[in-house]
Parts: sequence; structure tokens; C-alpha cells
Amino acid sequence: MMRIIFSRKGFDSTAGGGPSPIIDGRPVSLPIPDTKGLSRTTYGSLGLGDLTSKASRGKYGAKELCHHDPMFLDDGTVMLGQCSSSQGHLSKQGVGPGDVFLFFGLFEGDATGGKHHRIFGWMNIAAVVEVSKADELDSHVQRAISVDHPHFIGMHAGNDAVYFGLGGTASRASDALRLTVPGGPVGLWRRPPWLERGGITYFADKDENWPAPDRMYRVGNGQEFVANVGERSVPRKWLDQIIAEIKAS
Repeated sequence: MMRIIFSRKGFDSTAGGGPSPIIDGRPVSLPIPDTKGLSRTTYGSLGLGDLTSKASRGKYGAKELCHHDPMFLDDGTVMLGQCSSSQGHLSKQGVGPGDVFLFFGLFEGDATGGKHHRIFGWMNIAAVVEVSKADELDSHVQRAISVDHPHFIGMHAGNDAVYFGLGGTASRASDALRLTVPGGPVGLWRRPPWLERGGITYFADKDENWPAPDRMYRVGNGQEFVANVGERSVPRKWLDQIIAEIKAS
């Protein structure tokens, strides 16, 4: 039984103040600002100082700390921390090894038709670590500590968990990875052909949320939207195509 999780990450009008940029055709997801004092990573240390200052209209810049999560490491390792109600939702839905995160965010730039949501990365989950029960000798934990993953600097909530796996990010803003329909509005998405009403958490199945057979409205400020696709072949083929597009871009 496999789950595909659409996971909202990065800057938007609430977290950061504006969309992440698309620079020379490449989507650059800006980590959200650190609000808990549990970070050792600045935007400048990630080479994102100028982009962050522009996206936030000067509110954040190179010297400010950011919540660097998810982390995409050079060897293909991905780490994602989650907590509070969002982690409770993932746990309730049974998300774990073998499931796949598709990370999306709000972007704007180049000739992409204004602000829109798009997929910018993915992770195939290999392990989940509950931070409160973490063994410091565990190789996953040691790796997370070594790169200052914020959820191993200090507890964000009592149910902190970190997901580990392999994945990557897109190097070009291809149309295949765009979720928002051409011309917008931002929250009106192209519906994946395999996704039926009621087939993804938090997306209501009322008519106004599914305005056309190939469209759906994204719900408000949720972070994790889970589609249990079981063993069906059509969504798996779609997922393979999305991951191939990310890898090829």
C-alpha cells in the first residue's frame, strides 16, 4: 500500500512574505524563516541572502536564520522534519517507508505566468525517526546532527519526527511539474488523472472544490495532503513520470 504525499514547503505570502523565485529557469525553494530559535543556518550560508531579501521585501536577508527543512544533500539523501498537527496527520495516515513525498511550493519568475504552485522535489521514504526516542548511535540520527538539521537541534513539539530517504530537486521549471492551471488562480490545480474525489486528505469532494473533471481547488494552509494509492498502477506510473521529470530537468 503506497501513499503519495503532496507536501507544501518554502516561502509563500504567509511564511516569508512572497513566493520563491525561478532563476534562469530553475525553481529555488526558499526555506521559511526560523521562528523557534532552533536553527544554526542562515540564508547567507545557503547562498540565498539576496534572493531571500528580494522575496521578503527586505524583511529577511543573509544574516537571518532559516528553518532549513527539507534538506537535500549532495549524495541524494533527503531529510524532512515534521511535528504538531501535521505530523499527527502523517502518522494517522500511516505514512512511512515506501511512501513518497512530492514537495511543492509557491513560485514566481521568468516566463511562467505569474504566481503558481509547482512541484520542486521528491523523497522516497526509507526510515522515520521519532526525535524523542532517537538513538544517537543510529546512522540516520548521526547524519542529521552532522548537518544541523533543525529538528535535532531542539524539539519543536512533543511528536517531532524526521523522515529520511533518497530524492532530489528539479533544476528547471518544466510545465509538467506545474500544479496551478495556466492563468490561475493559484489555488486552482490541474487534477492528476488518477485522483478521484475523496482520494486525498483535506481536499473536500464538494462540487465547488472540483469545478471540472480535470481541475480541483487546493485547500487553505495545510502542509501535508495524503493520497493512499494502494497498489494501483495508474498513479504509480504518474508518479514515475513526475520523478523522471525532476531527475531529467
